Amino acid sequence: MKPPPSDWPRLSSSLYYREAGQMIDWLCQAFGFELRLKVEGDAGRVEHSELSYGEAVVMVGDERRGTRWGVDMSSPASVGGANTQGLLLYVDDVDAHCARARAAGARIVDEPSVHDYGEDYWADRSYGALDPEGHLWWFSQRLRSQPA
Repeated sequence: MKPPPSDWPRLSSSLYYREAGQMIDWLCQAFGFELRLKVEGDAGRVEHSELSYGEAVVMVGDERRGTRWGVDMSSPASVGGANTQGLLLYVDDVDAHCARARAAGARIVDEPSVHDYGEDYWADRSYGALDPEGHLWWFSQRLRSQPA
């Protein structure tokens, strides 16, 4: 398998928001992402953006109806809070990250706790949060790796 481009992870996700421009700022403030690209269209509409956290990349844009693929791209806020994906991001200090997210207004849906899958597997300290438009995020810190 060939490696991905040097500035892209093998897998990246896209998120759609009613107010993508505001949410980009919020994601940077609350979760520590860095804006690496933002393409705006008419009236400041976010057509495409790329946020990074270490080697992770998340693309963020404004909602789209009637796309050329026949699929609406919607925020959970526009579909009754329904969520079709959850994102997991590893951070260095999950408790400090949670405090930062909470201070910025994230709704913590699962407080930081240890998830230990036994000595044959791994243990992480993780928490779950909803952003202001309802996307579900998980943040984890590895405590013990799976034995080799």
